[in-house]
Amino acid sequence: MSDSTILKVAVNVPLSRDFDYLPPASGPVPAVGCRVLVPFGRRQHIGMVTAHAYESVISAARIRRCSRVLDENAILSDPDLWLIRFASDYYHHPIGEVVSAALPALLRQGKPLHPTVERVAITDSGAQENIDMLAQRAPRQAELLEALIDAGGDGLDADLLTDTLPTWRRAAKRLGEKGLLSIFEVRAEDFDERLASEQSPDLTLNADQERALEILRASDQFGVFLLDGVTGSGKTEVYLQRVRNILEQGRQVLILVPEIGLTPQLVARLTDRLGIEPALLHSGLSNNARLAAWRAARSGAARLVVGTRSAIFTPLNKPGLIIVDEEHDHSFKQQEGLRYSARDLAIARAKRLDIPVILGSATPTLEMLQHCRNGTYEHIILPARAGEAKPPVMRLIDTVRSPATDGISEPLAEAIQKHLHDGGQILLFLNRRGFAPTLICSNCGHIAGCDRCDSRLTVHARSRQLQCHHCGACRPLREQCDECGETVKPLGEGTERLEESLRTRFPDVAISRIDSDSTQQKGAMHEALESATLGHANILVGTQMLSKGHHFPNLSLVGIVNADQGLFGTDFRSAERMAQSIIQVAGRAGRESRPGEVLIQTAFPENEFWSTLIEGGYSQIADDALAEREITRWPPFTRLALLRSAAHQKADAHRFLDVARRHLAAEANEALRILGPVDAPMARKAGRYRAQLLLQSSDRSTLHRALRILRPMLEADPSARKVRWSIDVDPGELF
Repeated sequence: MSDSTILKVAVNVPLSRDFDYLPPASGPVPAVGCRVLVPFGRRQHIGMVTAHAYESVISAARIRRCSRVLDENAILSDPDLWLIRFASDYYHHPIGEVVSAALPALLRQGKPLHPTVERVAITDSGAQENIDMLAQRAPRQAELLEALIDAGGDGLDADLLTDTLPTWRRAAKRLGEKGLLSIFEVRAEDFDERLASEQSPDLTLNADQERALEILRASDQFGVFLLDGVTGSGKTEVYLQRVRNILEQGRQVLILVPEIGLTPQLVARLTDRLGIEPALLHSGLSNNARLAAWRAARSGAARLVVGTRSAIFTPLNKPGLIIVDEEHDHSFKQQEGLRYSARDLAIARAKRLDIPVILGSATPTLEMLQHCRNGTYEHIILPARAGEAKPPVMRLIDTVRSPATDGISEPLAEAIQKHLHDGGQILLFLNRRGFAPTLICSNCGHIAGCDRCDSRLTVHARSRQLQCHHCGACRPLREQCDECGETVKPLGEGTERLEESLRTRFPDVAISRIDSDSTQQKGAMHEALESATLGHANILVGTQMLSKGHHFPNLSLVGIVNADQGLFGTDFRSAERMAQSIIQVAGRAGRESRPGEVLIQTAFPENEFWSTLIEGGYSQIADDALAEREITRWPPFTRLALLRSAAHQKADAHRFLDVARRHLAAEANEALRILGPVDAPMARKAGRYRAQLLLQSSDRSTLHRALRILRPMLEADPSARKVRWSIDVDPGELF
């Protein structure tokens, strides 16, 4: 090769390597961190320059040139590219796909860092139009014109118009022909860090909070701090005061939250207390809004950034602190594509940047607790609720002695009535949406199943449908059995059935159901939570969505309707996750002046799990589980990786994993166990048969060395063409 620069380019394809290209024939050589358009096969792909080189294993005649350079200057810095490389190496995932996951959608599509956006504005003639007369003959045109008049001379963003008036373009065409409006393009606005009119003062901390804040303030360099506080202990207040310190230093703070639903409450509190509105990064935003926030974080214009899982890849100009709120939450682990943990990447990134990272939770994962035991992380405990609030009282309801009707036993119904009478708010928790999980024939016993999955169809009574919650398949709900023609009936309870039962029992009470079915429309989740917080609903019915970090001032009773769902789980994390779920939802009760009560319906009140949880709390559950895992050699005392395959033919899925096992055989030793291949617990999903191979190692380096050798072999193996496959390092679920 000649001495000319060779570009190492990451292309969004499922191959674990970057590719060599020459710079364009004219113009400057694109810097590392720039996007380029490159020929790949017969198509043009957008790639990211990850390095410059001066030699290649490919002959000079075969190296192709970039078609075009998309960025004048690098859009990713060295620390940003380091995080991408680290994620690619640790999770054994193609670097081009990692780059794609790390960039906002518009940048992945090749749009400029500062794109133009479409705007619609009223003309002078339009401003003179008689709206009332127009409404009589063309109501849609009048509606659009009125919206534009209200917006003023700058007009409205086309994306915003589409959200509020989905069919506006048809009306706009007519109005444009008459010269009443204009459509034009402008440069996308930058994020404007709006300042609040005033900042509310810091709250007075109790002794435990003061001690926690003192530890956090001791160093601005790297350290992992597990802020382990019972629900209502004031973790957020400790966050806020530490964030204020960092902002006063002129540095940026990144806060990761597990769900979009947590964002509005947190943003309102941050804005009120710190006096600035944070830049937001989550999937509920438009592409333009997300890119604007990303740009602002990159430039440093946004000092405070709040986002969900993927925000961990957001560039920061002057990073000072990363906070992972509710670190235990499963949502921080991506389950498709690049299967990364945002929490774990936050720790790796903080170490690289030499800044502190705070992990907050009332129910920390056992992995984080073990790090604290080993002394690698700092364990900060907030053992009591802030202010005068007391922990809720937990009691069991034996559903064998007091059977539940449509999910509600008489003791629970009586408690609901009492709390309503006393002016309290009630939350009933059932982590199962729909009307009923099963439709069964009372004559032949046939159960309605999904044709594409090994699962039952869930009854959705209001929409008169049967739905598969795994692949999304739907079919009409019929009253006769498909097998014998006799009457069928729903079996079991979902949130929809529970809501119906409550409306029958308490007809004059305001009831709100909050689950993924009832909050599908944009903004519905925020409205429902705001209504619940203000106390407009006396009874809340919901799934896991209601257990995460929400503050309902009047909530005094939590009823856990079917606590036995996770009592006999096969996953080694079942007890940990069940305890986390119960403690989190129980923590919504009694957070202010009203005392809290938690009633747990179970058919197995004698199970040892309940006495451990009620008497010893989550810490005792965690201690027992860690002792058990140390004996049985499950994480955090060993490392896992799960190789999954899925194919239309079961034999193809297993054949691929057999090939993987043979490749791994040479690496197998006392430090590396290979388990499987076996069928996945749900062997068929969305029409594909699924199998898995589990790798377990007492030594992290041994596991990663085996995976580093395995992945390129599998990418080149002919059996891979018939399957969809993935490597999941540190899997959150073994199915």
